[in-house]
Amino acid sequence: MRADHVVVIGAGLAGLSATLHLLGAGRQVTLLELHDRPGGRVSGHEYDGYTADTGATVLTMPELLDEALAAVGEPNPLRLIRLDPAYTARFADGSSLAVRTDGDAMEAEIRAFAGSREADGYRKLRRWLTELYAVEKDRFLGANFDSPLDLAGPELLKLLALGGLGRLGPRIGRFLHDERLRRVFSFQALYAGLDPRTALGAYGVIPYMDTVAGVYYPLGGMGRVGRVLADAAERAGAQVRFKTEAAWLERVSGQVRAVRTRTGERIECDAVVLATELITAYQLLGARPRRPIPLRFSPSAVVLHGTTGRSWPELGHHTIFFGDAWQRTFSEIIREGRLMSDPSLLVTRPTATDPALTSEGQVVTVLAPAPNLRAGRIDWPRVGPAYRDDLVRVLDSRGLTGFGEAYRVDELITPRDWAERGMAAGTPFSLAHTFAQTGPFRPRNLLRGIENVVLAGCGTTPGVGIPPVLISGRLAAARITGFA
Repeated sequence: MRADHVVVIGAGLAGLSATLHLLGAGRQVTLLELHDRPGGRVSGHEYDGYTADTGATVLTMPELLDEALAAVGEPNPLRLIRLDPAYTARFADGSSLAVRTDGDAMEAEIRAFAGSREADGYRKLRRWLTELYAVEKDRFLGANFDSPLDLAGPELLKLLALGGLGRLGPRIGRFLHDERLRRVFSFQALYAGLDPRTALGAYGVIPYMDTVAGVYYPLGGMGRVGRVLADAAERAGAQVRFKTEAAWLERVSGQVRAVRTRTGERIECDAVVLATELITAYQLLGARPRRPIPLRFSPSAVVLHGTTGRSWPELGHHTIFFGDAWQRTFSEIIREGRLMSDPSLLVTRPTATDPALTSEGQVVTVLAPAPNLRAGRIDWPRVGPAYRDDLVRVLDSRGLTGFGEAYRVDELITPRDWAERGMAAGTPFSLAHTFAQTGPFRPRNLLRGIENVVLAGCGTTPGVGIPPVLISGRLAAARITGFA
């Protein structure tokens, strides 16, 4: 596109990435954000006496942040701590496993945990995950698609040979026989809105990022990520405007000529990047997705933010408490639209790494997967508080003795709250990565009939998660600049 001035709507990580790559290509950029801070789903909040991450808490592939900042000639100023272990997994039988990303260290952990056969299987699994990522990195994750035919090529044959179009759960099972270990290397499919038993093997790239490439934490909290990117964009010449809501796009024939804000301001532009919730993007365009199959959304989550004056040796930076009825969990939250009868929970204690987040005690966030609003008709104003109390009791019974008395919950977030924040179907995880919503079958970042509008974010190519949305911003910028 010939586009000297681009308006980017949405200062989440996708919009910030697009902005930086556009600036690096010599474009003038105006970035509009509805809220008073950048980051979108990767943000923080100041509670009474402490800071908590209110969105994503797991940071992988930080080199994508380096890439976005390098587009405007800036180094990454974040102080990133590589977490070791990346997670601690605790199981219903009382056993636990430190999940380390160093191959030798993890092999030793597994050998002590489940024996030599499983340790050997882990080594083979690690090689498979690494090969899978190498095949997908540039051609499938890092490329724009215009047609399913774009998949054709030697990389597709390699992906087929690796079992990438088979099922993730059974593929993991070829390497590992211990059911607990299978969970550790497949639970990440839930990030993509899928049951590991039915997720494509190609989504092994997510456990690769978690268990091979490494999990990081930025000192100061995840909210620092968006702020660093936004500051770099302003220094590079972008006009970054917070508390500015785009109301509609002024279209003439097949082109957008200006963005109209809620206050009536008219911002002329040559092109627009819509880095918003997918449904919001279509509303701004006055259009609807043209798809033969309705959009399917990922499960949602119930999240508790709070503090405790106590500490437990069982609680690391990221601790996964697996329930016994693991397989039933997916049926309940994805297909039946019910709460987990035997919850599996992710508990994050960032003060394990960054005690400066609070003046005293520990900051603790509890995340419980839950049905989205389309899958489950749950009366959240009534059920939410009772479910909050149930989750606290579950953790108390799973080894965090006294947690119920010591944990003060300052905020409860339910799927209804996510919906009130503008997230379709009440989920922060956007569209599920089903086959019909993967690769060239996911909603494209170009729209038919509109020449100068590009989409970015987790609802379009390549998908959900911090690495994919940073890539989506780069891909959106490439549509405009022509630089792949």
